[in-house]
Parts: sequence; structure tokens; C-alpha cells
Amino acid sequence: MDRLQALELFVGTAREGSLSAAGRRAGLSPASVSRHIGELEVRLGVQLFHRTTRHLALTDAGKAFLQRIEQVLHSIEDAEAAALALQAVPRGTLRVHSRTLFGIKIVTPLLPRFQVAYPELKVELRLSERRIQLRDEEFDIDLLIGAPNDPSVMQRRLLVSQRILVASPDYVRGRPALRRPEDLAQHNCLTYWMGSDQVVWKFLHNRGALSEIAVLSSFTCNNGLILSELAVMGHGIALLDDYTVAEELGAGKLVRLLPSYKVTNSNFDEGICAAFLPSAYLPEKIRVFIDFMAREVPSFAKRA
Repeated sequence: MDRLQALELFVGTAREGSLSAAGRRAGLSPASVSRHIGELEVRLGVQLFHRTTRHLALTDAGKAFLQRIEQVLHSIEDAEAAALALQAVPRGTLRVHSRTLFGIKIVTPLLPRFQVAYPELKVELRLSERRIQLRDEEFDIDLLIGAPNDPSVMQRRLLVSQRILVASPDYVRGRPALRRPEDLAQHNCLTYWMGSDQVVWKFLHNRGALSEIAVLSSFTCNNGLILSELAVMGHGIALLDDYTVAEELGAGKLVRLLPSYKVTNSNFDEGICAAFLPSAYLPEKIRVFIDFMAREVPSFAKRA
């Protein structure tokens, strides 16, 4: 039995609460994971898990062992990161998570240039709208909207942006004039789903007045690309990040509404941040990707 693999399987099973989930991550069957953990228990002379047909839980000995072994595995990761940081040429696999629309509109067009510069580095890009756990889900970098509120991760801001209200010219021509936020009561809004039935947009006038408006919506979705496409089709007013609709604004497919207001559905500290785990030796593959994006993203978004 590979002792390190057994320890990693034990930690994975404890984190996931499931033999099958730990097995999928390691490319092993649940029976194989169970066998490795059983052999580990025999070698230690203690039971690490309480097992039933439907439930898996750590024993007291398992909890104490997990705390120690996680520290050991983190030390091993740091040692590997130190070795990788000495590589003259970044190589291996870089696992990146991004919010969907930023990944499509900004990251994807820049990736070919990045991979020409670093041909020995494979990029694995995953897109979703959820907050991820970098260590538990084994991602190197998370590209997210706004600054992360997790003190255990490092961050670097890649892009300063703002959210804006947009609609198609046809929609604007066929609807009542929109001169102030309260006029939204006469309009259909296309809203981003944030887990609540009531949608509130916050408006900050350039003279400093703040107002909050509960908007009416016939459609809600957790994907900004769909909201953008529906806005172009004249279905309503959407609240989107400026860089995601720059092309449509430039082509005249969308127009900006209420430009004298800052507007958000969360907070006014927006933009894109790269989040990554702290390390005494930042792996070169992470450093070069973040440096590249910090250099290229603002100019690319501005050109768009």
C-alpha cells in the first residue's frame, strides 16, 4: 500500500463524507478506497470511521488523526510548491475556476496567447456561478467577482469594473422614458438569480443620493450571458458588468440606461479578483498566469 495515497484517501473521505466521492477524485472505486483505509486502520491499530450502510462518520481517533494529517499534507504541498517554484519553465496542469461570463468574454480570448508563451503548461478551465473551496476542490486559482471575504486566501485584483443597466434600442423606443430608478416600476427587468424571490437594485447618484428599488421581473437566471442575449432581443432591462456587454454596446445592439447612477445588485466594490492559496513558495505556474492576466485583462477589456 502507498502510505501517502492512503493518507490522501483518508483525508478526502473525511472531507467529502463519502467513499465514492473520494474515489472519484482519485480515480478509484469505493471498494478500493475502503480497502486502503481499512489497511491504514490495521496499521495504526485504531478505527478511523464509524461505518453503516448509509452513514460514514469520523471516530474521536479519526478526528484527532485528521487534524494532524492535514497539517502534514499541507507541508508536503508547500514542499512541492517550493520545488516547482524553482522551475525555469512553468509546466504541469493549472486548474482555474472562473465565473461563467468572465471566462467566456475575457479569459477564453486571452488563453491562446498565454499558452503560446507557456507551451508546457496545460490549463484546465472550469466555469460556474458558485463560490468554490480552492484547497478542497483542488483548484489553483479562482477568478471571481469582487474581493473574496475569506481571510485564508490571497487575492489580486485584475480588473476594475462597474455594473450598468442596458436594454436594446427597440425596447427603449417602445417603452416609457426611464429618467430615474423609480421609473423601473413601468419596465420589465431581467434579473440575476441570487437565491431570493425579491430582487433589489441599489442606485448611487453622482450627487451622492442612495436609493434601493425592488424591481419587477418576468425572468431570472444565474447566467449573465443569457441575460445579455435576452436584453439584445428586446425582452427587457438587464444589469450586467460593463466589460461583458462592451461589444454589444459598441455595435449598437444595446444602449446604456441611467448613466448618471452607479448601480449594483450586491455592493459597489466590483471588478475581478484572482484568489489563490497562500504559500511560502508560490508555484511558478500560478504566478505567471496571474501576472499575465493582470497585465492583459485591463487592456483587453478596454479594447473591447
